[in-house]
Amino acid sequence: MLRVGYIGLGLMGKPMARNILRAGFPLVVHNRSRAAVDELVAEGARAANSPREVAEQTDVVFTNLPDSPDVEKVALGEDGILAGGQSGLIMVDNSTIKPASARKIAKEFKAKGQFFLDAPVSGGDVGAKNATLTIMVGGEAEALNKALPVFQVIGRAITHVGDSGAGQVAKAANQIMVAAQMVAMGELLVFSKKAGVDPRKVVEAIKGGAAQCWALDVKTPRLFDNNRNPGFKAYMQLKDMKIVLETAKEYDIPLSATEENTKFFELMVEQGMRELDNAAVLGVIEKMAGVGILD
Repeated sequence: MLRVGYIGLGLMGKPMARNILRAGFPLVVHNRSRAAVDELVAEGARAANSPREVAEQTDVVFTNLPDSPDVEKVALGEDGILAGGQSGLIMVDNSTIKPASARKIAKEFKAKGQFFLDAPVSGGDVGAKNATLTIMVGGEAEALNKALPVFQVIGRAITHVGDSGAGQVAKAANQIMVAAQMVAMGELLVFSKKAGVDPRKVVEAIKGGAAQCWALDVKTPRLFDNNRNPGFKAYMQLKDMKIVLETAKEYDIPLSATEENTKFFELMVEQGMRELDNAAVLGVIEKMAGVGILD
């Protein structure tokens, strides 16, 4: 059985690591804050003091980190995964980072006889807990096939999109759609409320037709319960949108609607809602309209 490592035990990483552990894989974990490590150690994992230590004890190392510089440091730093891994080690990055960063890391790993897969995920904390994540993978098929048994205990839909960086391009495309859905959902809820119609009834009426989407199915019940706690934090959504726009600029791709949607998440952060769920972009629209959907 593959020996597995997991680095980055946050909102997504901890439940994903837990599912790997529960599936019976020997698991080594590392995280900047110790509480999540101690929690998983109590369930049977082993702790490591650095990414290098994780790599020294494992065949496959998964990472789930905030941004591109964090992943590059954990992968390529002096005390990083590449420094500790043996030939054939596979690093699987579940973070959302720049496609260019993924390609850079993959090139460094290949030069040392190791593999790097960019494998960002979609599905939020619910998907992470229930092992129903969508995983989009870039990198060598040989490495994916070897690590596939681990992928299958954290996700439901696993797609090999293409070469290194392709997984991150797919995730950026995913976030274009997510941002559009969150903003549109907020607008339709406020539109209904201010026009004098119960937003709950409106959602009930439209969610079985052409407007049906994951956001209406999953997010509106939480919003109607006045629950804006994060499944995916607003500031992370904004970080992802900046990756989208930077990549679009690199390839000279016009994304005018995405630029407008990004402004709503910038306003969320400016208005003190950075730690709320990305669906709480509704709050920005409520403030603009002068009405709350639960008023």
